[in-house]
Amino acid sequence: MNLKFEIKRFNELSLGELYSILQLRSEIFVVEQDCVYQDIDGKDEKALHVIGTFNGEVVAYCRLFQSGDYFQNAASIGRVVVKQTYRDRKWGHDLISEAKKGIETYYGTDKITISAQLYLKRFYESHGFVKASEEYLEDNIPHIEMRIE
Repeated sequence: MNLKFEIKRFNELSLGELYSILQLRSEIFVVEQDCVYQDIDGKDEKALHVIGTFNGEVVAYCRLFQSGDYFQNAASIGRVVVKQTYRDRKWGHDLISEAKKGIETYYGTDKITISAQLYLKRFYESHGFVKASEEYLEDNIPHIEMRIE
């Protein structure tokens, strides 16, 4: 069985969807990765939200930004997450494919820059991204900038 994807603007999210998204992000980025940082960063209102549901549960998510809202000269994908209990299904690949289609559809570009956790470099390379920076720390986790141009 596959994920059902929807792309919504912030003001189109129901309270239940917003709660589920924030709960999933906190579960992964704060608890699982043991990283204390401000997930609610004031950028959700600008983003498009890609929501992957399975049996009515939000199990995959990312947010999309147009050029200038996150990176100056490219659209961006961020807060990429798949619930831990579903990672064996490789739904992260479906999520990134959906995100790339969303950027093309809503923003009219295929030029994308991301701030990727270093351990996911090969995953993003499999989707056409190339390394564009040296390693740096973001929220105490090694990252690299990656691009599709």
